[in-house]
Amino acid sequence: MLEPQGTGFFLILIVAFGALLFWVAVSKQVVFRVFAACLAFIPAMAFGIAAVNKYYDYYPTWGAMLDDLSGSGGLPNYEQAGVGTGGGKKLQQDLNRDTNATEDAEVGTTFATMITGPKTHITRQVIIYLPPQYFQAAYKHYKFPAIELLHGSPGSPIAWIDVLDVEATYLGLLADGEAKPAVLVMPDTDGGERYSLQCLNNPGGIQDMTYIAKEVPEMVVRTIPRVQSPGRAWGVAGYSEGGYCAANIALNEPGNFGYAGVLSGYFYPLTSQVPEGNKANGKPVRVNVFAGNAALKLRNTPSEYILHVPPGDELPQFWMAAGSDDQGDVQAAEQFRQEVALRQLNVTLDLIPGGHTGKVWRAALEPMLLWMTPQLAEAAANADAAAAKHKTQHTPARATKSGKPAPGPTHSAPPARKPKS
Repeated sequence: MLEPQGTGFFLILIVAFGALLFWVAVSKQVVFRVFAACLAFIPAMAFGIAAVNKYYDYYPTWGAMLDDLSGSGGLPNYEQAGVGTGGGKKLQQDLNRDTNATEDAEVGTTFATMITGPKTHITRQVIIYLPPQYFQAAYKHYKFPAIELLHGSPGSPIAWIDVLDVEATYLGLLADGEAKPAVLVMPDTDGGERYSLQCLNNPGGIQDMTYIAKEVPEMVVRTIPRVQSPGRAWGVAGYSEGGYCAANIALNEPGNFGYAGVLSGYFYPLTSQVPEGNKANGKPVRVNVFAGNAALKLRNTPSEYILHVPPGDELPQFWMAAGSDDQGDVQAAEQFRQEVALRQLNVTLDLIPGGHTGKVWRAALEPMLLWMTPQLAEAAANADAAAAKHKTQHTPARATKSGKPAPGPTHSAPPARKPKS
């Protein structure tokens, strides 16, 4: 009742506003009338913000709102060691110290860390979820696929957990055996709530796409044991601005991702909002990243660039969802679906009741994970088989006592197993 979308909260705001207006009407002293009139703006403004939040169905609880706005979520923060300094060992030590092996094998674990791009020099928070299978004995030699999840704007990576409830949704699918385990990687794509970088490389400015599409996956693989290298065993997905990011990254960096999920995304670049002077915490300024560069704009307009990708290039497989009540989202997604269908068979567009809202994105998570994770698992198995074959071909044969070469190493995927609920 008293949560941000609750009826009780709206009634309190209405009563407070009415009481202050009554004070304005009956007060005989001008100073009190002015004071009451000024105070009346507070519940009126809060009502407007709450109405927008209820319409978009974004923050269901106060905790979700505070966590998203603060970017914390109460998660443990693990320090990343520098490039080439054994970051994986340090992170593993933190995990061993702060986590419970039995609990982790049941529900997995989520933590935050700061990742610095070695070339872009961007440093931002990245939230990582390791599924329960990561801690189970049957998977101790398994290299996990990964999905990079990109949030909207304004927003932060904690929104995937506190607003979209990705942990609970994914755990339910894993427990039922319907989805396959993967590591979830949730980076900060904008560097702050005030900015909208759209995962673009700004000529002479912030190289956001390089950081998101290349450096974050590379650093995750470098510092977290048993994660597949970027390629067909990695997926990328996002909602709203993050949906545009996912589509654009999939077309521009097809070698790093095998699958792409676009939830209420758009397919052409909008005006970016970047920190003035490209300085951290700088004043937000609106910038046309592609001013005077038609070729660069085409390259970052998925609805057009998809028609210019060389026929021989293998693109990531696409899956899309949109709220059926938002005709703009539906039409844009349908147009892009038809264009992708010229290159791929069975391109899914899932229409979900609702508009451009959190409710739609939460509902789209389950079918997206059910579509993507089994294919990522297959891609991971193929990558392991290729690596084993390469190792066998490049390993000198050992002579046995009989004089015959010893057999090469063999690798196998973990046995199929239903996770604990």
